[in-house]
Formats: sequence, structure tokens, C-alpha cells
Amino acid sequence: MSETTQMAPDGTREPTLRADAAANRARIVAAARSLFAERGLDVPMNAIARRAGVGIATLFRRFPDRSALIAEVFATQIDRCEIVLAEAAEDPDPWHGFTRFISVVCRMQIEDRGFTEALLTSLASTADVDAKRRDAEAAFTLLVDRAKTAGMLRPDFAVSDLTMLILANGGLTSAPHAHAHDLSRRLVAYLLSAFGTERARAAGSPEDSPTADLRGGRPLPPPSRLGIDALYSSPEA
Repeated sequence: MSETTQMAPDGTREPTLRADAAANRARIVAAARSLFAERGLDVPMNAIARRAGVGIATLFRRFPDRSALIAEVFATQIDRCEIVLAEAAEDPDPWHGFTRFISVVCRMQIEDRGFTEALLTSLASTADVDAKRRDAEAAFTLLVDRAKTAGMLRPDFAVSDLTMLILANGGLTSAPHAHAHDLSRRLVAYLLSAFGTERARAAGSPEDSPTADLRGGRPLPPPSRLGIDALYSSPEA
């Protein structure tokens, strides 16, 4: 048996994993997180089991299907987004808070190939994850409203434009890894420049903002050295 029971606060007994079973579960989640980031959500379950150092039966005992495993891994990503959103909401500069959130989320995408898929797929849906998604959207709406009220974000920016941005930036995960970060930084700078008002551009941005390079006519982040021929070659070339 891999489960024992412990006394819950209400006096009932609830199952708890033995130490070895809990360790296996943690290894499976860590392996899945790593492989999803490297290869996307369609990585074979056998590959996850091998990376975790467990048998496939053990994997399915802990996670009965791929959706359950994706939801577990994605919940951690949502938690990271919640932290970034909270930090952005506390930023005294509404425009800086908005741009920092966009920048961090786009960097998370480039670092984790499965992030965009998990964010937009129903495979990651559970009651808890869906509730976190709704909370994140509500928090982002507040960021948008703050930046608009400050006169820094164009009034016709829609909360749903975040989906457009995520899809656009997510496409860069198919670029060679050595170029993906440079491409993403340049794309984000372009888009945030378009989202900002004249007041935002005139006020400038703190040095750690993704729009800092746009102050006073300064150039965009350096372009990638990736040539057009990369569109016709292997993604890992």
C-alpha cells in the first residue's frame, strides 16, 4: 500500500502518501515540468517515467491520465503568475507594473515550451486551476484599469489582447533556443510601445522596464542574428 491515513481537523481520517510514494510523486512532477518545458505537452508518458526514474505503472498510479499531470504542473505556473501579478499591483508606477508583468509572462513562455499550450488548453482544467485562471484574469484587469487611469495605456487596449500577445510570443518558442530570448524581448518592446500612450513614451520607463530602450528615441533591443533562411531549416539547427 502506498497510502496511510491521518486524522483531519474535523475528526475524520483522510489518506496521506507514504514517504516513498510522496517522493515518487515529486520526482514525476519534476520530470514532467522539465520535459514539458523542453518539448511541450505531447511528450510521451514513458519519457516522463524514465526521467523520473519510476515505472510507468507508478506514474499512472499517481496520475491516472496526462490531463491530471498537466494540471498539477500548470498549477505551479499559475502560482508564479499570481505572484508576479501581486507584485505588479503593488508597484507605485501603474505603467511599470503593467509592462513588468507582460515581460515576465513572455519570458516564462520562452523558458517553458509547455506554458503556452497549458495556458490555452482545456487539458489543464480542474476546478482549482480554472478558479486560479479567473482570479488571474481579474487581477490583470485591475492592472489594465490602473494603467489606463494613469493615462499610460491606450484606452482601446482590451484585456483579451493579452491572449493575442501570448499567442504571438508563444510562436517564438519554435525558434532555435539561442535566438528565442532575443526575438521575444524585441517583440515585447514593439508591442508595449504600441500599447503605450504618448504620455507613457514621454515619461519614459525605469531601467528594468522592457520599454526602457524606447525612451527618447533610443533603439529597440538588438535584433536577433537569425536569418530568414531559418524558416526553411530545422528548428534546432
